[in-house]
Amino acid sequence: MTDRLTWYKSSYSDDQGGACLEVALAWYKSSYSDAQGSNCVEVAAAPTHVHVRDSKRTDGPTFAVAAEAWTSFVTHTGNH
Repeated sequence: MTDRLTWYKSSYSDDQGGACLEVALAWYKSSYSDAQGSNCVEVAAAPTHVHVRDSKRTDGPTFAVAAEAWTSFVTHTGNH
């Protein structure tokens, strides 16, 4: 697992340096990902959601699911 933080500036912050708020997510690579860079999924847990992205495109799209939905997904897939 990786242990790096990715910082995001709030969409309410302006480009003049005022009213800035940044939040950080700690991304962790799936234990099912291999060393060659294929099948890589990373997740970052927040209090109410789990964020998911492709580790090969860290600046690419992400999506978030409710923490309860993620727990249900992991529980279900872990049993199959």
